[in-house]
Amino acid sequence: MKNITVFNIILFILLIPVSLFAQSAQDSKSSHLNQLQQKFVDLRFGMFIHYNIPTYANADWPDPDASAQLFNPKKLDAGQWADAAKSANMTYGCLTTKHHSGFCIWDTKSTDYNVMNSPYGKDVVKQFTEAFRARGLKVMLYYSILDTHHKLRPNQITPKHIDMIKQQITELLTNYGKVEALIIDGWDAPWSRISYDDVPFEDIYTLIKTLQPDCLVMDLNGAKYPGEGLYYTDIKTYEMGAGQRMNKNNKPMPSLACLPINTSWFWKTDFPNVPVRSPREIVDSLITPLNKVSCNFILNVAPNRDGLIDENAITSLKEVGKIWKNNAAITHLPALPLPVISSNMAINQPANSSWSDDMNISDFANDDNYNTSWVSAKTIEKPWLEVDLKREKGINMLVVAEKENNVYEYVLECWNGREWKTVFRGLNRDRIKIHRFERLWTSKVRIRILKSVRQASIAEIQVFDERR
Repeated sequence: MKNITVFNIILFILLIPVSLFAQSAQDSKSSHLNQLQQKFVDLRFGMFIHYNIPTYANADWPDPDASAQLFNPKKLDAGQWADAAKSANMTYGCLTTKHHSGFCIWDTKSTDYNVMNSPYGKDVVKQFTEAFRARGLKVMLYYSILDTHHKLRPNQITPKHIDMIKQQITELLTNYGKVEALIIDGWDAPWSRISYDDVPFEDIYTLIKTLQPDCLVMDLNGAKYPGEGLYYTDIKTYEMGAGQRMNKNNKPMPSLACLPINTSWFWKTDFPNVPVRSPREIVDSLITPLNKVSCNFILNVAPNRDGLIDENAITSLKEVGKIWKNNAAITHLPALPLPVISSNMAINQPANSSWSDDMNISDFANDDNYNTSWVSAKTIEKPWLEVDLKREKGINMLVVAEKENNVYEYVLECWNGREWKTVFRGLNRDRIKIHRFERLWTSKVRIRILKSVRQASIAEIQVFDERR
């Protein structure tokens, strides 16, 4: 009797569908990431430190061939930076390890263009991480994909560039202890023009998570993506100085917003004599309202050429600490799916649909532009939209992104060469509708819209084969 029972249990386990285990793994990853996202927004307020070779050129974008000999601080004191952050009740700091001009301020083996070959000759990243941790502050690092010195620019990217990026990120996440987040810049931005395919996002993201599973990945250039979707980042980011603002009516998302306390990111010769952002503005117009919408605020404070923060900024930060305290957690975030990190196979593929409204034809639904949409004609009762992948491909995720959020009941189908197979049928009121499933092979995908609040409208229908 015991043998039969054991046999039955084993048989039952063997018959459990593999998809259940896969789904469980996805749910576990989502839950873990959600916890990290909540911890991040609960940090509330931190210090951005733009300090690199641009500090010595009076420009945020200096000559990419500027000599390493320019980098020569006489009094660099990362402890002063950390004390200033502590005085403002900040909880973390983030240092520009490499900015767009490609100069590395750590002891890297990837290039000679680094701080060890400057007159200063000391590892600044090491000093920063040790000073901030010694004062109970968490450590984050900034890293630029765009690198004008090493010609890592649009239309010039080679496999050696990718190898250099991987080597540099590996050094940063191996040699300096726990890193809470890697803030990445110069990727998929209009001014950098380096796409997530030119430098494969999924490869870099996977590398980061392999090296430090709890390290959040933040891409500063996600402005083109909808506010309610996590595309190519673990945290939504807003560079407020570039006019990026969140829509407070959107679903709460874990977010980061940034501004400098001065008039620009890197130190300029007039900084000691130009008024800095006032403490009351920092608290009342930035930290407090942003925190209320699940957004962490990071204030940039730029050290000068001696490697010290100017007195006017030090004074302002002390005043911030007198009027603001980090004494409460931010409103609990809703459960969120894992971010989209793979290449979208639907972009600019042939698209067809039921009759469209005027000029808003099907091609607008996969043009990688979230400000354009396919719109169904008013007279169509059950509209549909289809994307032809041209040949059979393995896929395991479909995303429907809306601008107006009016489609709420629909069917998603994949063509297997003989018939349409349903991968989802039901209700979904999210603006960004993410559907993950076990990998299947298909040459076409289709959405059939059963119910919508107004005319059916889709900004992007997206097809992915993500790494799991």
